[in-house]
Amino acid sequence: MEPEQLAERVWPGQQVAIEPLGGGITNRNFKVEADGRTFVLRIGGRDTELLGIDRSAEYAASSVAADLGLGPEVVAYLEPEGYLVTRYVDGEVGKVDVDRVGAALRRLHDGPHLPGRFDSFRVVEAYLDTAHEHGVDVPSAYERAKELADQIERRRSDAPLRPCHNDLLNANFIDDGVRLWLVDWEYAGMGDPFFDLGNFAVNHELTEEAEHALLSAYGSDDADALVLMRFMSDFREAMWGVVQLAISELDFDFATYAEEHFERLARTAAEARFLSALQAP
Repeated sequence: MEPEQLAERVWPGQQVAIEPLGGGITNRNFKVEADGRTFVLRIGGRDTELLGIDRSAEYAASSVAADLGLGPEVVAYLEPEGYLVTRYVDGEVGKVDVDRVGAALRRLHDGPHLPGRFDSFRVVEAYLDTAHEHGVDVPSAYERAKELADQIERRRSDAPLRPCHNDLLNANFIDDGVRLWLVDWEYAGMGDPFFDLGNFAVNHELTEEAEHALLSAYGSDDADALVLMRFMSDFREAMWGVVQLAISELDFDFATYAEEHFERLARTAAEARFLSALQAP
């Protein structure tokens, strides 16, 4: 369905101005000016349930994030498609500092329960099954990564379940000059809070010093957990790219994307601190 048709359902009879927003590699996003205000219309990609996305859970998580002051206000949820309309945040995309991010993640992780569940160990297995079902070749690097993931899972078996974002890419942060906003809550759910910390750290290529600053702002000193979940972040991202080869209609090189994340997780796995964290009692 075209954005103009969807806008008519949200703002019937009103004159609206619609323009595409760049940056997404799963969904289509549009900036909509209506009723003297500005919004974002988010149209989910095809077959995104195969990526583990539940649009009703995304809506619930987005609403919780808005209540916490972490995400923009949710204006409408279009059913049965599961498309979302939120307030538009005017600011600098990707401007982050570890102190503000650490504090924001603490607020999120201490926040209300989310309906979704995110388990990175099960996600990579589900992505493997989906890839096989769609005839996509899975890189041989999967087997070694899975061996290490099984060891990490044993180390993280007692991790508490907390509300998490689980997709802390640079493009999902917006600084409006006063507040740091988090957008794109489609993978949000209850999970290991150190997946968020590791996910942010690896996606922003933090140094060990910056990782310690992040942990300090968050209120933890568990550097072992962070480096282990850095690995799991890249493993999830690599397999996400593999599945996208089967289902995405977007013009994006998902094969290279997957390869780059398999290479990065291999570099993490070769670090002395990762091996030490993996073997810690």
